[in-house]
Amino acid sequence: MKNIRTKNTVDLSVELAGIKMKNPVLAASGTFGYGTEYLPLVSPAIFGAVITKTITLLPRAGNKPPRVYETALGMLNSIGLANVGVKKFLEEKLPELLSHHPVVIVNIAGSTMEEYIVLAGMLHGQPGISGIELNISCPNVKQGGVAFGADPLQAAKLTALVKKAADKPLIVKLSPNVADIAAVARAVEQAGADALSLINTLYGMAIDIQRQKPVLGNVTGGLSGPAIKPVALYNVFKASQAVKIPVIGLGGIMNSGDAVEFMLAGASAVQIGTAGFVNPGAVKEIVNGLKDYCLKNKYPKVTQITGKLKV
Repeated sequence: MKNIRTKNTVDLSVELAGIKMKNPVLAASGTFGYGTEYLPLVSPAIFGAVITKTITLLPRAGNKPPRVYETALGMLNSIGLANVGVKKFLEEKLPELLSHHPVVIVNIAGSTMEEYIVLAGMLHGQPGISGIELNISCPNVKQGGVAFGADPLQAAKLTALVKKAADKPLIVKLSPNVADIAAVARAVEQAGADALSLINTLYGMAIDIQRQKPVLGNVTGGLSGPAIKPVALYNVFKASQAVKIPVIGLGGIMNSGDAVEFMLAGASAVQIGTAGFVNPGAVKEIVNGLKDYCLKNKYPKVTQITGKLKV
């Protein structure tokens, strides 16, 4: 018997670089922990995919506190990629996350190119991992991070090396803290990236005027939230015009209207982060809002929103 699509049905599924997702709303790395910390408020299975917090080769304690500070229309964070390390992640955190049946993408970072390669190799053949997100854009660590993502040649070299070591689709996460994001986007595409995600946080800081000292223990941090949305939209639009591979947009997405803006600008999917701290139920509201937008505009598939911006 043939499936009959009713007038109120929208196909929310997307496929990015071979990764099949039931909807285009992903949990942004670093904001959803290892994928189970929000239970029972939010099941990781509600997302199209969960991108884990950044995993490094060895455990990292992260930066000294304070690590988080609320700003007008956003937040500063300086976590410093604190995590349990890849060995404990694979042994303990990943099985716990997979028990809830989400699509899992693992975000990785290293202080050297060699560390990235070893990490990709350790994820090789691991069941339950659908893709790798390459973090070359973290602004609050002294080594690695944005240092690799700021230069198109370095970004391309690292992308090619990780792509060779990995057996899973590779998403490269780009930084807005560069001279020309389109140049970096093209470079990593040519080096073998299967998709891009952007943007990571902007450089920022806050000062305690009574103590006359920085608020964050690391002095500076990464700014996220609604304050950076216009910058993120611009970068997503610019990058999507420069490459043919899928672009995943993030940066200040708080509701379904924000998500639609990113998709109109060229994003095939979106990630939400800061919104989850404010409203753990944001993901459900955004998914439902995307469905309503499609119904109102007579789009049977959510993928039809992507790139529809009229300029």
